Amino acid sequence: MLGERFDRAFLLASELHRQHVRKESGVPYVSHLLAVASLALEHGADEDQAIAALLHDAVEDQGGMPTAERIRAAFGPRVHDLVLGLTDAVVTPKPPWRARKEAYLAHLADAPAEVRLVSACDKVHNARCIVADHARCGAALWQRFSGGRDGTLWYYRELARIFTDRGPQELAGLLRELAERMQRLA
Repeated sequence: MLGERFDRAFLLASELHRQHVRKESGVPYVSHLLAVASLALEHGADEDQAIAALLHDAVEDQGGMPTAERIRAAFGPRVHDLVLGLTDAVVTPKPPWRARKEAYLAHLADAPAEVRLVSACDKVHNARCIVADHARCGAALWQRFSGGRDGTLWYYRELARIFTDRGPQELAGLLRELAERMQRLA
């Protein structure tokens, strides 16, 4: 069951991201956070993992380590550690895209299953949005991404490989299908 901690996490996520929209789509960014939390819960996440899903981009995009410490104070060390496990940069400016993604992939291969579950939910939702946005934007879609078309396709293939090797299996299969669809669209 979800309790008041989840409510407080939703309020914090909304506070941190309410002014943001998804890349060039105009969709409020909080919709992504809710979708990731929803997927996580549908695939067996507990409350801490659902809270981490809501806050998975908070450190990376909204203040680095001070935000991480705010999360620790509000939600405890487990949520803090989960969020850091889902974060690919804690500094501003962020390191170069390819190096950051390679480091995240290396980390993910050895990350605890509870981190991989939330990460897979994040990546599945992102991939779904890429496929849907491609239907609306066509090839211009790839210009949104720091890795461009080729880098983005590489990244999602690698994510699918890691999740296939290490789990969660159901989400790995879904991400693999989405990555293959992205490849066909490209």
